[in-house]
Amino acid sequence: MRIIAGTARGRRIFSVSKNLPVKPISDRIKQSVFDIIRPRLPGARMLDLFAGTGNVSLEALSRGVLRAVMVDREVACIKNIHRNLAHLGFEDRAKVLRGDVLKPLDYLLAYSDNEGYDIIFMGPPYRDINNKMLSLSAPALANVASAGLLAPKGIIILQTHKTEEFAVPAGLEIYRVEKYGDTLVHFLRACPPHREEQPDVK
Repeated sequence: MRIIAGTARGRRIFSVSKNLPVKPISDRIKQSVFDIIRPRLPGARMLDLFAGTGNVSLEALSRGVLRAVMVDREVACIKNIHRNLAHLGFEDRAKVLRGDVLKPLDYLLAYSDNEGYDIIFMGPPYRDINNKMLSLSAPALANVASAGLLAPKGIIILQTHKTEEFAVPAGLEIYRVEKYGDTLVHFLRACPPHREEQPDVK
């Protein structure tokens, strides 16, 4: 794995053991996603849940994101992300936290200076700790919504298997979906304010 563009273009990203439930985003998908969100990157605050190797956040930092907060449950992933940050010189612009995304996430708001995140990326593993397939996206998305982590004009990027189903929490909407083989990438945002129809005056 390598950084595709930005200040660290071409630099190597260290991976983790193949025994861990980590499937790094492919370069093809990563390039496409970053092409889509390019205007949002400069100065943005980013939250990366199920961070794995840190691949997505590292790419974002290289491309101008102001700060990235990365969360993962695996100790080995946390150590590897710190290694990658030191290797690329991004330590002063990142925070790495060990945490379970399936538990309440309210504590993460403070790391955005209580303003919410402009970009939230989620690439959950396809299996949970009980080896249940395709069951993590729905509860993770619900936790993000209930914690109010999204900035008013922010977006959530959720990568799933094409067969995975999930409910969209109230207040959010999917505005774009991209398909890459067996992978779907969903782009979500806050629903626009409801405009009540004014009664006709005759």
